[in-house]
Amino acid sequence: MNPLPDVRVVDLGPDGRLLEDTPSGPRPVPAHRLDDHFAEELAPPRWATDLLVYVHGWQTSPDSALTAVHRLLALTAAQRDDTRYPRLTPWRPWTVLVRWPSRSLPTLGGYRQIRDRAHAMSTDGHAARVIGRLLGYLDAHRADPAAPPVLANRDGQYLHLIGHSFGCRFLCEAVQWAAEEEPLTLGWSTPGPPGRPFTVDSLLLFQMAAPRDAFAATFTALAEAPLRGPVVATYSQHDRATGFWHLRAEKRAGIGYAGIGTAPAPVSAIRMLPPGEPYPLAALDHRFVSVDASDVFVRGRGPAGAHSDHLRPESAHLLLSLADHCR
Repeated sequence: MNPLPDVRVVDLGPDGRLLEDTPSGPRPVPAHRLDDHFAEELAPPRWATDLLVYVHGWQTSPDSALTAVHRLLALTAAQRDDTRYPRLTPWRPWTVLVRWPSRSLPTLGGYRQIRDRAHAMSTDGHAARVIGRLLGYLDAHRADPAAPPVLANRDGQYLHLIGHSFGCRFLCEAVQWAAEEEPLTLGWSTPGPPGRPFTVDSLLLFQMAAPRDAFAATFTALAEAPLRGPVVATYSQHDRATGFWHLRAEKRAGIGYAGIGTAPAPVSAIRMLPPGEPYPLAALDHRFVSVDASDVFVRGRGPAGAHSDHLRPESAHLLLSLADHCR
């Protein structure tokens, strides 16, 4: 399947390095060429109002990852209207899909293998720095779309991060990397202090494969990270991957099964709403928001249960609500 004009694809190798196609096959892009590569392949179009970065999760093939992004975009297009999202006039998203080797046997050993790989790619490997540099590039090159003429941030385009399963870890590591990184030449969008690589307008984490205390124990810098909007994580008790498998792999349930536990800031707990019911600003305007999707994410067979049942109209409604409220 080929990407649509509003989707670009970047691939990471097992060590987290960005890969580029060459006549002799994929090869890593040297660190000093990352910005040049982004400029050649990922220049945000002027027509886009919102830039989305999507990182997939466990047991996702390259084609399946692309299908998931296309489906999510189709769901947002079907949901969006001026009544429910009055500030999304227009809604023209442009998406960067980050793919990584996430396939394994559907067993406890396979779950542990991908858990360890995702962690190693971001910590010992290069994934956090590569994605962080990508976000910095996108932030610096946001163009001012034709309409609306005045928006809240520097260049008139909004940057949203969307993760699923283990992909949520990559995004959190990347944002945390930026929080701890030495000041770069790229500046934050207004508002915010200068000298940071980028600012993110929302971080939406579907069925995150990480312990409930991950934000208090691992992603501790997110409370001070370059996030202008909230960290929103969904969970469902029909998710066996972050319930059954995560419980056996890490001796505790995951965020995707039981929601955010402890965090460096208070956690707001809400339920996932149907598209016809708006999210009040007060429900989402918190650093951490835990969204109970147990009545929505219910479908799924096999060992993962409803772990990948996040491509729903209700999910599009949540994403569009975040985009609407951040304006």
